[in-house]
Amino acid sequence: MKKKLNIALIQADLVWEVPKANRANFEKKIKSLPDDTDVVVLPEMFTTGFTMNAKKVAETMKGETVSWMKSMALEHDVAIVGSLVIKENKRFYNRFLFVEPSGYISIYDKRHTFTLVGEDRVYSAGKEKVIIHFKGWKIRPLICYDLRFPVWSRNTEDYDVLIYVANWPKTRIVAWDILLQARAIENMCYSVGVNRVGIDGTNSKYSGHSAVYNVLGELLTSFKPNEKQVEIVTLEKRHITAYRKKLRFLDDRDVFKIT
Repeated sequence: MKKKLNIALIQADLVWEVPKANRANFEKKIKSLPDDTDVVVLPEMFTTGFTMNAKKVAETMKGETVSWMKSMALEHDVAIVGSLVIKENKRFYNRFLFVEPSGYISIYDKRHTFTLVGEDRVYSAGKEKVIIHFKGWKIRPLICYDLRFPVWSRNTEDYDVLIYVANWPKTRIVAWDILLQARAIENMCYSVGVNRVGIDGTNSKYSGHSAVYNVLGELLTSFKPNEKQVEIVTLEKRHITAYRKKLRFLDDRDVFKIT
């Protein structure tokens, strides 16, 4: 078990529906990271931006981006994390990939598709909760709109870290800030959120506000709004165990079943 986990958050602008350009941009940033980085988190749909043109940009699990993620993970001995458009069994998914240096891939398909822009009409919703075990840490992957639904993220598995990847628009960024902090407090875990910046192909504006909050809801990052930026945060197991033992709020959590 690793007592500390070094997570790099990459807040970036995205080239609309041009995977090759986005991969090249992230590759430069990944290569510049310190050798002791454990996890690199990229935004939602990091190769394309938040597009509904799934037929145009979709890849398979044997496609170029997955191969690139595996190559980057192996070369730099880090886990590469982010979501992209995947086609599988004639369906499209907004799929979160957690690619380990060994080549092992954990996947999570976004459960809450964003009905406001018709994501539900293009992408199939995921049904499975996922817990990723990495270097002795239990990590729960989630995507953007999932942030608004606390029941789905409720910590019934005693996970250590929530990771949200997002294309969360500037117009509702206050909700992102508050909810990301709330998820950390209510679940007594680290809450990690990586959002993009810039303007996409639908003229939606993004201001970033990527962040990490600890168990107490304290902000551990200093991202500047609207700026491309990389920040590395060290998560500590003792912080989680100490406060869960002292405060014991999770012992009082409600018991429920998700259908």
